[in-house]
Amino acid sequence: MPQKFQTYSVKVEHEVPIPLRDGTVTYANVFRPDAPGKFPALLHRTPYDKYSPDNYAAPVNPTIGAQNGYAVIIQDVRGRYFSQGDFTPFFNEEKDGYDSVEWAASQPWCTGKVGMTGISYGGATQWLTARGRPPSLAALAPGYTASDYHEGWAWQGGAFELGFNLSWSVGALTAYHWDNLAKKLKLTERQKKALIAAKDDLHSAFAFAPLKDAPYLKNSLAPYYYHWLAHPDYDKYWKSICIQEVHTELAIPAFNYGGWYDVFLGGTVNSYMRLSKLAKTKDARLGQRLLIGPWVHLRNAPGLSGDYWFGTHASALAQGLPDRLLRFFNHWLKGVDTGLMKEAPVRVFTMEDDWHDYEDWPPPQAKELAFYLHSSGKANTLNGDGMLSLDPPGHEPPDAYAYNPLNPVPTMGGQLCCDPAFMRWGAYDQRSVEARPDVLVYSTPPLKQDTEVTGPVNVTLYVSSSARDTDFTAKLVDVDPSGYARNLTDGIIRARYRKPRTPASLIEPGRIYEYTIDAWHTSNLFRKGHQIRLEVSSSNFPRFDRNANTGGPIGADAPSDFKPALQTVHHDSTYPSHVKLFVVPRK
Repeated sequence: MPQKFQTYSVKVEHEVPIPLRDGTVTYANVFRPDAPGKFPALLHRTPYDKYSPDNYAAPVNPTIGAQNGYAVIIQDVRGRYFSQGDFTPFFNEEKDGYDSVEWAASQPWCTGKVGMTGISYGGATQWLTARGRPPSLAALAPGYTASDYHEGWAWQGGAFELGFNLSWSVGALTAYHWDNLAKKLKLTERQKKALIAAKDDLHSAFAFAPLKDAPYLKNSLAPYYYHWLAHPDYDKYWKSICIQEVHTELAIPAFNYGGWYDVFLGGTVNSYMRLSKLAKTKDARLGQRLLIGPWVHLRNAPGLSGDYWFGTHASALAQGLPDRLLRFFNHWLKGVDTGLMKEAPVRVFTMEDDWHDYEDWPPPQAKELAFYLHSSGKANTLNGDGMLSLDPPGHEPPDAYAYNPLNPVPTMGGQLCCDPAFMRWGAYDQRSVEARPDVLVYSTPPLKQDTEVTGPVNVTLYVSSSARDTDFTAKLVDVDPSGYARNLTDGIIRARYRKPRTPASLIEPGRIYEYTIDAWHTSNLFRKGHQIRLEVSSSNFPRFDRNANTGGPIGADAPSDFKPALQTVHHDSTYPSHVKLFVVPRK
């Protein structure tokens, strides 16, 4: 229920200096009650311009926040827009965030308690600030953001998140910041035109190889893009900014929210799952919240995702997200009993159904079931004989397909960002993808009753390849009686990184290996008459970079180096390939 509190007129101060420990000065706009007294602060640290209208579309609107008794601070991070210094994603945010929180807490209009808000990179600034553990930081509300900047941001399952990394770097981090970069780097109009040309033709930019030689962000435009590509292993570069490494040391409640079709879904859910168990204090563990809707990477989170309409009730506004966040902060920053702690900590939208509350994630009442792959060796395409069932396989021939990196399986919706003109995010009909011979399709018979799948999705494949390194992908799909095949979630594993968080290890051609694909999470009601489907292949481009199948350094292969690979998926009593789903009993 909406909380009823005193409302205030609002005073706005522009270009308020926030000094950092090394002498760099950043600048913020401060929205606060035009009244005597002290108020808790809500800090939003952004690389996307504190004057952007997007800040007024955020779940915590600065004016509404101030009207409700908060000092809302929107700060340009180091090196962006009006703030001094050089911008390098992630690496300055821990110290800079610490200094900014303590600056806010020390102001005469602040009670000394500070919360943080923001989505996407604005969520990263929160977690990285929390990593430094500033004493005045009392609560976070990270939306649509990751829990790790190696796995689930720059890389996933060992594959480079090409579509996101390149579109984000070319667009939001450079093209949209051109005037500032041009002054600092003395850039020419010719360089600007080249960058805009790349942004307007991302299909060609995605296809450029070798990846490490892509020209679009050279000349100091975005050197960090090439740094990410040069660090595929989880090494010191990534460990120094990893949030998960310090989860047991964090003592802060967090309202985590995101979307089933968001590029950072895995991290959003992972933050809740880990901190609700591992946070340093009981209050912090009990203070974790999780809200997931059928949303893409958009602030206003409508009920439309891709070309699929989930209904008005599925939107963030219909769900009252802004009020939920204010209630969260009222509890932790003002000490107001909002009833928050009496509510279930997890609220998710079950697609094809409605909103549901759970006591944990995955739901305690859910039963994990293995759905096994079956065929007579001809599971290729949606017209093949691939099947999914709860029955373990017996003696069955394997399925095979040829993966050619020069003709990869195209990305068709999913958990994407950041340019829908070139990568359509959300839910789409997958039948055009499933018509390809390099896609194996396994489906249950039409279901005899409604079946709710809510929880993590993990795929185990036993596969041999003719290559020394290659990729395997998996996608979970809901097929309605008309044949419309709606994607739910997907994942990838790179053979050399089949053992997470360990150094690369190439495979022996022809040998059968076990691979586990983390396809993140979903909540979907498979209606009676629908089918549960799993797609298996070796590419999802340009969401992920193409594996050249050579076993050479990632990003170093030119198209002339690319090699096809023969992939063989085994599913028998010795090698029972399967997907594990959490099924929630329905009354």
